Amino acid sequence: MSKLAEFRQLEKHLAEQLQALEALKGDAGLKKEIEFETKLRDLLAKYGYSLKDVINLLDPNNGRRPNRSTVDSKPGSRRARQMKVYSNPHTGERVETKGGNHKILKQWKSEHGAKTVESWLNK
Repeated sequence: MSKLAEFRQLEKHLAEQLQALEALKGDAGLKKEIEFETKLRDLLAKYGYSLKDVINLLDPNNGRRPNRSTVDSKPGSRRARQMKVYSNPHTGERVETKGGNHKILKQWKSEHGAKTVESWLNK
């Protein structure tokens, strides 16, 4: 596109935007909103408050993450635990468990130590 064509296109867009701006200036709704904002900011300045103070006063939970109890979640939506397989190299015995509350696993940990038993975990 030539510079002249680009200039004329931008000039046309500018004229359209100026028309839209003039139409908005005459809009009664816009005038009402501007008047409200001006009065609100004057009132806030008079009492020494900011917009954030007013928002926190009216809605203290605004912008905070919702609690788990308020979020609609399905029961049991927790991630499933991975199956872990431990092999005792002394006895050749094998234990499959999803948690650490296994009777034989606890027994091994008390006999051999937790670090040693964790080293028996098959990947």
